[in-house]
Amino acid sequence: MNADGPDPNLPIAVFDSGVGGLTVLHECLVSLPEEDYVYLGDDARFPYGAKSAAELGECTRRNTAFLLDRGAKLIVIACNSAAGAGLEPEAEIAGAITDSGRVGVLATPATVAGGAYLRALGRQHRELTVTQVAAPDLAAIIQRGFPFSEAVVETVRSYCAPLRRARVDTVILGCTHYPLVRPMLQRFLGREVRLVTAGHALAATAQRILETGGLQSPDEDEGEYRFVCTGDPVAFRELGTRFLQMPLGEVELVDLAD
Repeated sequence: MNADGPDPNLPIAVFDSGVGGLTVLHECLVSLPEEDYVYLGDDARFPYGAKSAAELGECTRRNTAFLLDRGAKLIVIACNSAAGAGLEPEAEIAGAITDSGRVGVLATPATVAGGAYLRALGRQHRELTVTQVAAPDLAAIIQRGFPFSEAVVETVRSYCAPLRRARVDTVILGCTHYPLVRPMLQRFLGREVRLVTAGHALAATAQRILETGGLQSPDEDEGEYRFVCTGDPVAFRELGTRFLQMPLGEVELVDLAD
């Protein structure tokens, strides 16, 4: 037990409004395989991307309180809408790798309206031209799962069209759901367009925090992971297994009353 902070034996907690945060969990499992994890899918309140700042703040407060009460040494907010201003790593990556200086942001309405990516990209040490596209339906489309109809394909194509017209060479996928359809997005944007996602940056940040705080798991064996959700646990397990490509096991249903 660390007398000055959390117990290093406690799990890392990850939460999102649905299955999108599994893209972040996957990066954490790869980067920190010895750690234990608990994932909260707040799918009863999906989508976060359509909520006001006050509503997002309340969801974050409620989820954080629940996970800390269950026992967690670190909480990863695997939702760009709820993370608010914590989007600097993705902006830094995009600013560093773009050749033309034309950067696109594909995100939920809440993230675009909040302007966090625009501000973060404005702080980079070069002049950038930023094109933002709000995709109000994309996270919901992904959350519903496969198969995708031709109507869905056309919807995704329509979101990519303004980015193609702007001739961006780098696009930030500003929602953790979006990497789950990365092949489709890459096809419509063009194979030469670089896609920047949150998962790798968040996993690297988590690793740095654990090392700085001396909170790494003392166990060198592969850690365990478990899942809880606020909506339909059967649907969450089926869709989550498909996207994570690992067995989720039993998903616990929890009631996070408003």
